Amino acid sequence: MTRVFIRDSLNKIGEKIKLAGWVGARRDHGKLIFIDLRDKTGTIQAVFNNKDEKIFKLAEELRQDYVIEIEGFLRERPQSMVNQEIESGKVEVSADNLKILNKAETPFFDENKEGYDINEELRLKYRYLDLRRPRLQNNLEMRHSVIQYIRDYLTKNNFTEIETPILTKSTPEGARDYVVPSRLRQGSFYAIPQSPQQYKQLLMVAGFERYFQIARCFRDEDTRGDRQPEFTQLDIEMSFVEQNDILALIEDLFTGLVRKLYPQKKITQSPWPRLSHSRAQKEFGTDKPDLRKDKKNPDELAFAWTIDFPLFAKQTEEDFFHGSGSAKFAPSHHMFTAPHPDDIALLDTDPLKVRGLQHDFVLNGYEVGGGSIRIHQPEVQEKIFDLIGFTAEQKNNFQHLLTAFTYGVPPHGGIAPGVDRFMMILQNEPNIREVIAFPKTGDGRDPMMGAPSEISKKQLKELGIKIATSD
Repeated sequence: MTRVFIRDSLNKIGEKIKLAGWVGARRDHGKLIFIDLRDKTGTIQAVFNNKDEKIFKLAEELRQDYVIEIEGFLRERPQSMVNQEIESGKVEVSADNLKILNKAETPFFDENKEGYDINEELRLKYRYLDLRRPRLQNNLEMRHSVIQYIRDYLTKNNFTEIETPILTKSTPEGARDYVVPSRLRQGSFYAIPQSPQQYKQLLMVAGFERYFQIARCFRDEDTRGDRQPEFTQLDIEMSFVEQNDILALIEDLFTGLVRKLYPQKKITQSPWPRLSHSRAQKEFGTDKPDLRKDKKNPDELAFAWTIDFPLFAKQTEEDFFHGSGSAKFAPSHHMFTAPHPDDIALLDTDPLKVRGLQHDFVLNGYEVGGGSIRIHQPEVQEKIFDLIGFTAEQKNNFQHLLTAFTYGVPPHGGIAPGVDRFMMILQNEPNIREVIAFPKTGDGRDPMMGAPSEISKKQLKELGIKIATSD
C-alpha cells in the first residue's frame, strides 16, 4: 500500500489508507489510545483499540516525536468528538497496523508554541527541532509559495533564470568579500560574491536581455543588527529599458503576489508613490519612510519608491574606494549606477550634485531592495572609477567588464529585492531569522554546526596557509 499525505487522505472515508509521520500528543483512555499524527500537510487523530493486543501494546510505547507508519480505515468522528480547529477534525483513522520507524528523545523545548521566549542560541543549536513549530513551518511554506509565484510571473514575461558562479574574483565593490583559498594555485584566492552584479551585466552583453535568479549573496560585514552574512535576493536585469520600465514591472509583480498569496493584506496606495531622495529626507528624515496610515495594523503594506538619489557621497575613511588618496567621492549605490542624463556635465564640475538613476524599493519603513540603470558606456564607467579614486591596479580588477562593454552592450538596468526581508514583513515576524531555515546568530555563528571553526593543520598545509598568532 502506498503512503498518502494526511491532507490528501481526508476524502477517503471508508477506505483503508497508509499514513506516516511524527507522534504529537498521546491520550490513553483505557481500552483506547488516541494519538495525533502529523506530517508536512497537517495533523490527524488515530485510534488504537485493545482488541488487537499486539498493536495496542506497541501503541503504548509511543511518545512525542516517535516516527511511525500506520494503516487503517478512515472514518467520520462521532459528532461529539469533532474538532473544528483543524482541517482533519471531522475524521479519524481506526488503526489496525503500526510500525515504529524510529524513536525520539524528549525535545529541549515545546515545539508547538511560538518560541519567541526561548533563548535564541538554544533554538539555533537545535534548529531542526525549532523548525517543527507550526509557525516556522508556515513561514517556510509561504516562502516557497512566494518564490514559486515570482518564478512563474517572470517566466511568463520572457525572463530566463540563470545561475551565476559562487566562486569568483575579489573586486572592491563597497563591502568586504568572503575569500576562499585555492589549493591548486597557492597564494591565490576566490571571492564569494556580494551579489551577481557583474555577471548579470555580462549576461546583458551576451544577449539574454531578461535575466533573473534567486541568488545567494555573501558579505563579510561587522555585526549590524538584523543582518546575515549570507542572504537571498531576487536578482533581475533587463536590456533596452528605462527606469520606469523596471519600476512598473516590480510594482505589478509584487502587487499581484500580495493579492494572490496574502489576500488579507491591504496595500496602502496603488500605484506606489514615488519620492525623490531629497523630498523623502526633508519630509520624513529618512530615505525609507514608513507610509502606513495605521502603523499598528500588521496587515497594511505601504509600498513606495525612492528615486533621484545623489550619485556620490563624500568619501570617508571606512569606504573601500581609496586608491590614489586624492578621491573625495564614494558611490551612493554602487559604481555601476548610471548618472542622470541631465547631470552628465556636472561630473566635471560638481560631482556631488549629480543624480543617479537609482531606485530603492521601500516597504513599511524597510529598504527591501535597490537597483539602478547601469552605465553602459566604457568611457563613463572609467570616469566614475577616476572620481572614486581607483588606481590603475584597481581598475584592472574590472577589465573583464570594460572589455566586454566594447563588444556591443545594450542599455540595461535592474533591481535586487531581498527575499528574507520581504518575507519577514509579510509574515509579521520581528527579524529575518524567523523566515530563514538555518540562519546565523547576530555575530555570524552557526551554533548547530559549530561554524566558523578551525581546520586541520593538514588542510592549512595543502593551502599553503599559516595562522599568525598574536603575542
